[in-house]
Amino acid sequence: MPSPLISVVLPAYDQHGQLADCLDSLLAQSLANVEVIVVADRSPETAAGLADSFAARHARVSVLHLNAAVGVGVSRNAGAARASGDYLLFLDADHLLPRDALQALADRLQQTGPVDVLLFGHSRRHNDRDWPGGAETLLAEAGPEAFAPFDRPELFGAPPLIWDRLIRRGHWQELGLTFPDGRYEEVPVVHAALLGARKAAVLARECVQLRRRETVHPAGGPGSSVFDLFDQYERSFALLEDQPHLYAVRDALFVRMIRHYLFVFDLAGCVTRAERPQFFHRAAEHHRRFMPPGHRKPGGRLGIKFSLLASGAYPAFEVAKLSHIARGTLTGRN
Repeated sequence: MPSPLISVVLPAYDQHGQLADCLDSLLAQSLANVEVIVVADRSPETAAGLADSFAARHARVSVLHLNAAVGVGVSRNAGAARASGDYLLFLDADHLLPRDALQALADRLQQTGPVDVLLFGHSRRHNDRDWPGGAETLLAEAGPEAFAPFDRPELFGAPPLIWDRLIRRGHWQELGLTFPDGRYEEVPVVHAALLGARKAAVLARECVQLRRRETVHPAGGPGSSVFDLFDQYERSFALLEDQPHLYAVRDALFVRMIRHYLFVFDLAGCVTRAERPQFFHRAAEHHRRFMPPGHRKPGGRLGIKFSLLASGAYPAFEVAKLSHIARGTLTGRN
Protein backbone atom coordinates (compact mmCIF):
# COMPACT_ATOMS: atom_id res chain seq x y z
CA MET A 1 0.00 0.00 0.00
CA PRO A 2 1.53 3.38 -0.96
CA SER A 3 2.46 5.76 1.83
CA PRO A 4 0.15 8.75 2.38
CA LEU A 5 1.15 12.10 0.98
CA ILE A 6 0.44 13.94 4.25
CA SER A 7 0.63 12.75 7.86
CA VAL A 8 -1.33 15.00 10.20
CA VAL A 9 0.00 14.93 13.77
CA LEU A 10 -2.67 16.10 16.20
CA PRO A 11 -2.18 16.18 20.01
CA ALA A 12 -5.50 15.40 21.68
CA TYR A 13 -5.51 18.40 24.06
CA ASP A 14 -9.11 19.60 24.07
CA GLN A 15 -9.57 22.32 26.67
CA HIS A 16 -12.44 23.94 24.77
CA GLY A 17 -14.18 20.93 23.25
CA GLN A 18 -12.94 21.56 19.70
CA LEU A 19 -11.17 18.30 18.85
CA ALA A 20 -14.21 16.65 17.27
CA ASP A 21 -14.72 19.58 14.90
CA CYS A 22 -11.05 19.48 13.94
CA LEU A 23 -11.20 15.76 13.20
CA ASP A 24 -14.43 16.18 11.25
CA SER A 25 -12.79 18.82 9.06
CA LEU A 26 -9.83 16.50 8.40
CA LEU A 27 -12.07 13.56 7.54
CA ALA A 28 -14.09 15.76 5.17
CA GLN A 29 -11.02 16.62 3.10
CA SER A 30 -11.33 15.99 -0.62
CA LEU A 31 -7.79 14.58 -0.60
CA ALA A 32 -7.97 10.98 0.56
CA ASN A 33 -4.24 10.25 0.62
CA VAL A 34 -3.86 11.37 4.25
CA GLU A 35 -3.27 9.75 7.64
CA VAL A 36 -4.25 11.38 10.93
CA ILE A 37 -2.24 10.47 14.02
CA VAL A 38 -3.89 11.64 17.23
CA VAL A 39 -1.49 11.64 20.17
CA ALA A 40 -3.09 11.21 23.60
CA ASP A 41 -0.91 11.72 26.65
CA ARG A 42 -2.09 11.56 30.28
CA SER A 43 -2.77 15.29 30.69
CA PRO A 44 -6.17 16.10 32.16
CA GLU A 45 -7.03 18.16 29.05
CA THR A 46 -6.57 15.14 26.76
CA ALA A 47 -9.68 13.70 25.11
CA ALA A 48 -8.37 10.16 24.67
CA GLY A 49 -11.81 8.53 24.59
CA LEU A 50 -13.00 10.87 21.85
CA ALA A 51 -9.89 10.14 19.81
CA ASP A 52 -10.39 6.39 20.22
CA SER A 53 -13.99 6.67 19.04
CA PHE A 54 -12.91 8.42 15.85
CA ALA A 55 -10.20 5.83 15.22
CA ALA A 56 -12.73 3.01 15.65
CA ARG A 57 -14.91 4.48 12.91
CA HIS A 58 -12.34 5.84 10.47
CA ALA A 59 -9.43 3.89 9.01
CA ARG A 60 -7.44 7.05 8.32
CA VAL A 61 -7.30 7.92 12.03
CA SER A 62 -5.03 6.19 14.54
CA VAL A 63 -4.35 7.03 18.19
CA LEU A 64 -0.96 6.92 19.85
CA HIS A 65 -1.33 6.67 23.63
CA LEU A 66 1.50 7.96 25.84
CA ASN A 67 1.90 6.86 29.44
CA ALA A 68 2.67 10.25 31.00
CA ALA A 69 1.62 13.90 30.86
CA VAL A 70 4.33 15.17 28.54
CA GLY A 71 2.97 18.30 26.85
CA VAL A 72 2.37 19.22 23.25
CA GLY A 73 6.01 19.20 22.11
CA VAL A 74 6.82 15.66 23.21
CA SER A 75 3.44 14.52 21.89
CA ARG A 76 4.27 15.96 18.49
CA ASN A 77 7.67 14.29 18.51
CA ALA A 78 6.03 10.93 19.18
CA GLY A 79 3.49 11.48 16.42
CA ALA A 80 6.18 12.47 13.91
CA ALA A 81 8.14 9.30 14.73
CA ARG A 82 5.02 7.22 14.02
CA ALA A 83 4.18 9.02 10.74
CA SER A 84 4.59 7.36 7.35
CA GLY A 85 3.56 10.19 5.00
CA ASP A 86 5.80 12.14 2.65
CA TYR A 87 4.99 15.39 4.47
CA LEU A 88 4.21 16.29 8.09
CA LEU A 89 1.45 18.69 9.10
CA PHE A 90 1.21 19.55 12.81
CA LEU A 91 -2.21 20.76 13.96
CA ASP A 92 -4.03 21.47 17.23
CA ALA A 93 -7.60 20.78 18.30
CA ASP A 94 -8.66 24.38 17.67
CA HIS A 95 -7.86 24.24 13.95
CA LEU A 96 -10.33 23.87 11.10
CA LEU A 97 -9.50 23.25 7.45
CA PRO A 98 -11.57 24.14 4.38
CA ARG A 99 -12.65 20.98 2.58
CA ASP A 100 -10.19 21.53 -0.29
CA ALA A 101 -7.21 22.66 1.82
CA LEU A 102 -5.12 19.49 1.67
CA GLN A 103 -5.94 18.99 -2.02
CA ALA A 104 -4.70 22.54 -2.67
CA LEU A 105 -1.44 21.67 -0.90
CA ALA A 106 -1.12 18.48 -2.96
CA ASP A 107 -1.74 20.43 -6.18
CA ARG A 108 0.92 22.94 -5.20
CA LEU A 109 3.42 20.15 -4.62
CA GLN A 110 2.59 18.82 -8.07
CA GLN A 111 3.60 22.22 -9.46
CA THR A 112 6.80 22.64 -7.45
CA GLY A 113 8.02 19.08 -7.17
CA PRO A 114 9.42 17.94 -3.81
CA VAL A 115 10.25 20.79 -1.43
CA ASP A 116 11.57 20.69 2.12
CA VAL A 117 9.08 23.27 3.41
CA LEU A 118 5.79 24.47 1.92
CA LEU A 119 4.38 27.55 3.67
CA PHE A 120 0.72 28.52 3.40
CA GLY A 121 -1.72 31.04 4.79
CA HIS A 122 -4.06 30.88 7.77
CA SER A 123 -6.76 32.94 9.42
CA ARG A 124 -7.90 33.46 13.00
CA ARG A 125 -11.46 33.30 14.27
CA HIS A 126 -11.83 35.61 17.27
CA ASN A 127 -14.88 37.41 18.65
CA ASP A 128 -16.96 36.07 15.73
CA ARG A 129 -14.69 37.71 13.18
CA ASP A 130 -12.10 36.27 10.82
CA TRP A 131 -8.69 37.90 10.88
CA PRO A 132 -5.95 37.24 8.32
CA GLY A 133 -2.76 35.58 9.52
CA GLY A 134 0.38 37.59 10.18
CA ALA A 135 2.26 36.46 7.06
CA GLU A 136 -0.24 37.04 4.26
CA THR A 137 1.78 39.87 2.69
CA LEU A 138 5.05 37.91 2.82
CA LEU A 139 3.38 34.91 1.20
CA ALA A 140 1.80 37.00 -1.54
CA GLU A 141 5.17 38.54 -2.38
CA ALA A 142 7.07 35.22 -2.49
CA GLY A 143 5.91 34.40 -6.01
CA PRO A 144 5.02 31.11 -7.70
CA GLU A 145 8.49 29.61 -8.07
CA ALA A 146 10.26 27.39 -5.54
CA PHE A 147 13.26 29.06 -3.91
CA ALA A 148 16.18 28.60 -1.55
CA PRO A 149 15.15 30.10 1.82
CA PHE A 150 18.24 32.30 2.04
CA ASP A 151 17.05 34.00 -1.15
CA ARG A 152 13.93 35.14 0.73
CA PRO A 153 15.22 36.08 4.20
CA GLU A 154 12.09 38.12 4.87
CA LEU A 155 10.21 34.85 5.44
CA PHE A 156 12.16 34.44 8.68
CA GLY A 157 10.11 37.41 9.85
CA ALA A 158 6.85 35.45 9.59
CA PRO A 159 5.18 34.33 12.84
CA PRO A 160 6.91 31.06 13.83
CA LEU A 161 3.92 28.73 13.63
CA ILE A 162 4.37 25.03 12.95
CA TRP A 163 0.83 24.58 11.66
CA ASP A 164 0.99 26.88 8.63
CA ARG A 165 3.54 24.80 6.72
CA LEU A 166 4.20 21.30 5.48
CA ILE A 167 7.60 19.83 6.30
CA ARG A 168 8.95 16.99 4.20
CA ARG A 169 9.32 14.00 6.53
CA GLY A 170 12.72 13.11 5.07
CA HIS A 171 13.88 16.69 5.77
CA TRP A 172 12.61 16.38 9.36
CA GLN A 173 14.59 13.18 9.80
CA GLU A 174 17.75 14.41 8.05
CA LEU A 175 17.95 17.44 10.37
CA GLY A 176 17.02 15.40 13.43
CA LEU A 177 14.31 17.91 14.31
CA THR A 178 12.48 17.60 17.62
CA PHE A 179 10.36 19.96 19.64
CA PRO A 180 12.07 21.08 22.87
CA ASP A 181 10.38 21.15 26.24
CA GLY A 182 8.31 24.10 27.38
CA ARG A 183 5.81 26.45 25.82
CA TYR A 184 6.37 28.08 22.41
CA GLU A 185 8.26 24.93 21.47
CA GLU A 186 7.55 25.45 17.77
CA VAL A 187 9.72 28.59 17.54
CA PRO A 188 13.19 26.98 17.12
CA VAL A 189 11.78 24.06 15.10
CA VAL A 190 10.21 26.37 12.53
CA HIS A 191 13.45 28.30 12.15
CA ALA A 192 15.65 25.19 12.02
CA ALA A 193 13.45 23.61 9.35
CA LEU A 194 13.61 26.71 7.17
CA LEU A 195 17.32 27.36 7.75
CA GLY A 196 18.15 23.78 6.81
CA ALA A 197 15.92 23.68 3.74
CA ARG A 198 17.44 23.46 0.28
CA LYS A 199 14.16 24.21 -1.48
CA ALA A 200 10.96 25.82 -0.23
CA ALA A 201 7.75 27.13 -1.75
CA VAL A 202 4.62 29.06 -0.83
CA LEU A 203 0.90 28.59 -1.33
CA ALA A 204 -0.61 32.05 -0.89
CA ARG A 205 -4.06 31.00 0.32
CA GLU A 206 -5.60 30.26 3.70
CA CYS A 207 -5.60 26.53 4.46
CA VAL A 208 -6.10 26.53 8.25
CA GLN A 209 -8.33 28.55 10.54
CA LEU A 210 -7.29 29.06 14.16
CA ARG A 211 -10.20 29.42 16.57
CA ARG A 212 -8.44 31.46 19.22
CA ARG A 213 -6.60 34.75 19.30
CA GLU A 214 -3.46 33.87 21.19
CA THR A 215 -0.60 31.66 20.01
CA VAL A 216 -0.09 29.83 23.32
CA HIS A 217 -0.50 26.07 23.29
CA PRO A 218 -2.95 24.55 25.77
CA ALA A 219 -0.35 22.26 27.33
CA GLY A 220 3.35 23.06 27.36
CA GLY A 221 4.36 20.20 29.60
CA PRO A 222 5.11 20.04 33.33
CA GLY A 223 6.85 23.14 34.66
CA SER A 224 6.39 25.23 31.52
CA SER A 225 5.80 28.98 31.66
CA VAL A 226 5.49 32.08 29.52
CA PHE A 227 9.21 32.73 30.13
CA ASP A 228 10.04 29.68 27.98
CA LEU A 229 9.63 32.03 25.03
CA PHE A 230 13.06 33.53 25.73
CA ASP A 231 14.76 30.14 25.78
CA GLN A 232 13.15 29.19 22.48
CA TYR A 233 14.46 32.30 20.70
CA GLU A 234 17.89 31.71 22.16
CA ARG A 235 17.78 28.33 20.43
CA SER A 236 16.81 30.02 17.17
CA PHE A 237 19.63 32.56 17.32
CA ALA A 238 22.11 29.81 18.21
CA LEU A 239 21.43 28.42 14.72
CA LEU A 240 22.94 31.61 13.27
CA GLU A 241 26.17 31.60 15.27
CA ASP A 242 29.33 31.89 13.15
CA GLN A 243 27.27 32.67 10.04
CA PRO A 244 27.78 36.42 9.52
CA HIS A 245 26.74 36.11 5.85
CA LEU A 246 23.16 35.54 7.05
CA TYR A 247 22.76 39.17 8.12
CA ALA A 248 19.40 39.58 6.38
CA VAL A 249 18.07 36.43 8.06
CA ARG A 250 19.31 37.62 11.44
CA ASP A 251 17.69 41.03 10.96
CA ALA A 252 14.32 39.54 9.99
CA LEU A 253 14.48 37.08 12.88
CA PHE A 254 15.36 39.87 15.33
CA VAL A 255 12.33 41.93 14.30
CA ARG A 256 10.10 38.86 14.57
CA MET A 257 11.49 38.05 18.03
CA ILE A 258 10.82 41.54 19.41
CA ARG A 259 7.36 41.65 17.83
CA HIS A 260 6.60 38.30 19.42
CA TYR A 261 7.75 39.48 22.85
CA LEU A 262 5.65 42.65 22.61
CA PHE A 263 2.62 40.68 21.42
CA VAL A 264 2.79 38.21 24.32
CA PHE A 265 3.49 41.04 26.79
CA ASP A 266 0.34 42.88 25.66
CA LEU A 267 -1.93 39.84 25.31
CA ALA A 268 -4.43 39.55 28.14
CA GLY A 269 -3.85 36.52 30.32
CA CYS A 270 -0.31 35.72 29.15
CA VAL A 271 1.92 37.71 31.51
CA THR A 272 0.62 38.37 35.02
CA ARG A 273 0.95 41.77 36.62
CA ALA A 274 3.61 40.44 39.00
CA GLU A 275 5.60 38.98 36.09
CA ARG A 276 5.47 42.04 33.85
CA PRO A 277 8.68 43.79 35.05
CA GLN A 278 10.75 40.60 34.76
CA PHE A 279 9.31 39.78 31.33
CA PHE A 280 10.00 43.32 30.09
CA HIS A 281 13.61 43.26 31.29
CA ARG A 282 14.24 39.83 29.75
CA ALA A 283 12.89 41.15 26.46
CA ALA A 284 15.02 44.31 26.71
CA GLU A 285 18.12 42.19 27.39
CA HIS A 286 17.47 40.15 24.25
CA HIS A 287 16.99 43.38 22.31
CA ARG A 288 20.48 44.51 23.34
CA ARG A 289 22.05 41.09 22.88
CA PHE A 290 20.65 40.05 19.52
CA MET A 291 20.18 43.34 17.65
CA PRO A 292 22.30 43.09 14.48
CA PRO A 293 24.87 45.84 13.80
CA GLY A 294 23.36 48.56 11.67
CA HIS A 295 19.81 47.47 12.37
CA ARG A 296 17.21 50.13 11.58
CA LYS A 297 14.18 49.98 13.81
CA PRO A 298 10.75 49.79 12.17
CA GLY A 299 8.82 52.96 11.59
CA GLY A 300 5.47 54.04 12.92
CA ARG A 301 3.80 52.61 15.99
CA LEU A 302 5.93 49.47 15.96
CA GLY A 303 9.07 51.62 16.05
CA ILE A 304 7.77 53.42 19.14
CA LYS A 305 7.35 50.11 20.92
CA PHE A 306 10.85 49.01 19.88
CA SER A 307 12.34 52.25 21.20
CA LEU A 308 10.60 51.96 24.55
CA LEU A 309 11.77 48.38 24.92
CA ALA A 310 15.34 49.26 23.88
CA SER A 311 15.44 51.95 26.57
CA GLY A 312 15.01 49.27 29.22
CA ALA A 313 12.81 51.66 31.18
CA TYR A 314 9.86 49.60 32.31
CA PRO A 315 8.00 52.40 34.16
CA ALA A 316 8.19 54.62 31.07
CA PHE A 317 6.86 51.76 28.92
CA GLU A 318 3.85 51.26 31.18
CA VAL A 319 3.18 55.00 31.45
CA ALA A 320 3.25 55.28 27.66
CA LYS A 321 0.76 52.43 27.36
CA LEU A 322 -1.61 54.19 29.74
CA SER A 323 -1.39 57.61 28.10
CA HIS A 324 -4.11 58.64 25.69
CA ILE A 325 -1.69 59.26 22.82
CA ALA A 326 0.21 56.04 23.24
CA ARG A 327 -3.01 54.02 23.32
CA GLY A 328 -3.53 55.06 19.75
CA THR A 329 0.00 54.18 18.65
CA LEU A 330 0.91 51.08 20.63
CA THR A 331 -1.87 48.79 19.54
CA GLY A 332 -1.21 46.19 16.86
CA ARG A 333 -1.24 42.51 16.14
CA ASN A 334 1.43 39.87 16.07
